[in-house]
Amino acid sequence: MKKKLNLAALLIPLLFCNFTIAKTYKIAFGSCLDQEDPQPIWNSIKKENINSFIFLGDNVYGDVPSGSLDFMKTAYAEQKKMLPNWLLKKDINVIWDDHDFGINDGGSSYPLKSDAQKMYLDFWDVSQEDIRRYREGIYTNKIIDIDGFKINLILLDTRYFRSDLEKTNGINSVYLKNTNPDATILGDDQWSWLIETIKTEANLIIVATSIQLLATQHRFEKWSNFPKDYSKLKELLNLSNTPVLVISGDRHQGAIYKDKNFYEITSSSLNKTISKISRLGRPKETDQLMIGDMFSGENYGLISIDLDNKSYKIELKDIDGKIVRSQLISL
Repeated sequence: MKKKLNLAALLIPLLFCNFTIAKTYKIAFGSCLDQEDPQPIWNSIKKENINSFIFLGDNVYGDVPSGSLDFMKTAYAEQKKMLPNWLLKKDINVIWDDHDFGINDGGSSYPLKSDAQKMYLDFWDVSQEDIRRYREGIYTNKIIDIDGFKINLILLDTRYFRSDLEKTNGINSVYLKNTNPDATILGDDQWSWLIETIKTEANLIIVATSIQLLATQHRFEKWSNFPKDYSKLKELLNLSNTPVLVISGDRHQGAIYKDKNFYEITSSSLNKTISKISRLGRPKETDQLMIGDMFSGENYGLISIDLDNKSYKIELKDIDGKIVRSQLISL
């Protein structure tokens, strides 16, 4: 005798499953993606079933020592063939760093920066009505609304307005502190915009910066090379009444950091590890605000927001999707 199919019994777990999925929002992020190298890491990221992806800079390697943008055109054309179709259907948010800005470690003195901005906006298919089409710099923000839970995603431009770097001479030059009172990373207009934008009503603020904020002890580019802006941004974030998370890239290594009231997670590189850019590698890195140590293999970052439990998890995952660093944070 055949048993009668109980549709209600089948539908109840399905409805519960869909409710659970709707209450979790996933944002993946990463940096340093060379268009000339294979990109197998997308296979692992696809399995995460993400809602959004944030590119944190060096999204193509199109710079040359002369600063010419001819190769940048080629780099963008090649990268267009490399990015998977499924990714392009997601909510994508982007900032740039030096290798897609136009010149290595470049800043405000780069003469072709406005041309580079147009190429960047065209490649990422930014609307002709978007304010970035009419304003200098690629900084912007958006509100991600998840069933009433609002994320204020703030995307900074650390290139267009940045003052010149101070550094030592030699092959392994060390970037020094630029103590000029007028030296800046963001510039006056972007600072004014940020101070107002961070006040936007939200439940979580995510600040995306291409270079690291909290790391201070390595010799490369970082916010602390500009002490005035470094202190100003840390104070602004620590005083926020809304929880803050900073995400960064650039370093070809990944790690998690903690300041007084906020975390930073650095994800780099998606496909361009230190071993691919330097035979000598780098000495083991330490930092007083780092939790644990750095991970040097291919990696991506993941933010999983759990609305039911009022918490979110930040994870650094390797090329196979294995968790290598993580932190659970209450909201």
